[in-house]
Amino acid sequence: MLTKNQEIELNILTLGSEGEGIGKTEDGMTVFVADALPGDKVLAHIVKVKKTYAYAIIAKVLAPSSFRVTPMCSVAAKCGGCNLQHLDYKKQLEFKARKVLDCIERIGGIKNPPMEEIVGADDAFYYRNKAQFPVGRNKEGRAAIGFYRKHSHDVVANTNCGIQAKINEKIMNAVEKFLNEYKIKAYDETLKEGLVRHVFTRVGYVTKEVMVCLVINGDSIKHSEELVSTLNEVIEKEGYVLKSVSLNINKKDTNVIMGEKCVPLYGDLYIEDYIGDIKYRISPLSFYQVNPTQTKKLYDLAKEYAGLSGNEVLWDLYCGIGTISLYLSKSAKKVYGVEIVPEAIADAKENAKINGIENAEFFVGASEDVADSLPKPDVIVVDPPRKGCDEKLLNTIISVAPKRLVYVSCDPATLGRDLKFLCANGYELKKVRPVDQFPNTVHVETLVLMSRAGSRL
Repeated sequence: MLTKNQEIELNILTLGSEGEGIGKTEDGMTVFVADALPGDKVLAHIVKVKKTYAYAIIAKVLAPSSFRVTPMCSVAAKCGGCNLQHLDYKKQLEFKARKVLDCIERIGGIKNPPMEEIVGADDAFYYRNKAQFPVGRNKEGRAAIGFYRKHSHDVVANTNCGIQAKINEKIMNAVEKFLNEYKIKAYDETLKEGLVRHVFTRVGYVTKEVMVCLVINGDSIKHSEELVSTLNEVIEKEGYVLKSVSLNINKKDTNVIMGEKCVPLYGDLYIEDYIGDIKYRISPLSFYQVNPTQTKKLYDLAKEYAGLSGNEVLWDLYCGIGTISLYLSKSAKKVYGVEIVPEAIADAKENAKINGIENAEFFVGASEDVADSLPKPDVIVVDPPRKGCDEKLLNTIISVAPKRLVYVSCDPATLGRDLKFLCANGYELKKVRPVDQFPNTVHVETLVLMSRAGSRL
């Protein structure tokens, strides 16, 4: 029987769903080892023991896996973000495809699903157009910007993140210098005091427009003019345009990063960017896919799966700011987008207007409530949050019986659960294709095509 703080040699056999290595003791006990890879031989330090399994960290890599690579980022082992940066990218893709397959088979109960090859990224680094940097305090009490340490809210100081837009390093260095120069305190979660909680950015990869938003535990920040001037200078020097500087007010004792109110300090409360030839207006609180290059691939596949000829009525449920709705609108007769967040629908309507798109309408409300007032769809696209689709919505889909259902998922486990329900209620799984929207992390997007049982596509 294993005991806490014991050290044992382990051969790592496979990866768990969160990217942890999995090995077996001589008596068959499963051990999950953080940061270990298949093919590693490690000296594992046991940190927690349960009845049938245990958790461990690596005390020493005795023999490295042939798939192990040197992470680009110097703090990759400490930071809680890129938990696969030490794994060869080809093997990352294999892991993610297997993760999707496992969830569909094990949770969905669907054997041998029609899997298509995972869509990999052309560049596994510097791809994110959205960043959320927590602000903490170092040992001297000065503001330090970085990312949370694994399984904690301790800030690991690091302004050069290998998966964020490169311009963010310059922005974070400038903000950190500003906070310390003017003695503006970082928020302390334990003491419930201090002002600045996070620095949030969005970057237009096509337009080069930049948004900087400081999340604060207050209503204002001193010396804001100096902050704007500094940011303008830094951002213009890098060939970008500072379009928006704002404060987001979050005074709550919560792990939720953003509050509900944004106060402009400079420019507009949005930036604009493109996916393909569609322009989108993006505010601090908007949902917008974080990897623009992979998003175009994802949406092109969604258009292919939807099988649009120009004569279809399409519903886009969980439509957000209308990204998929508008991208598919030119290939459909009519598109109806539904979203429960009023601000997102306001953005969607504005996005339709600025693109001159007249065959898309948007409605605020729960999809299952709005559905009764909409024309019957030929195709439905759903892109739910990680918790997946509400069962009421699944029943709505079944009742209106679209010929095609395109499901865009950001969580394989809830996808498997929802596919099980749909397959038990008259739908067949036709295609499954993972898309790597999040290189160097364990997360994966999945595109699914379903049709009514017995119907021809």
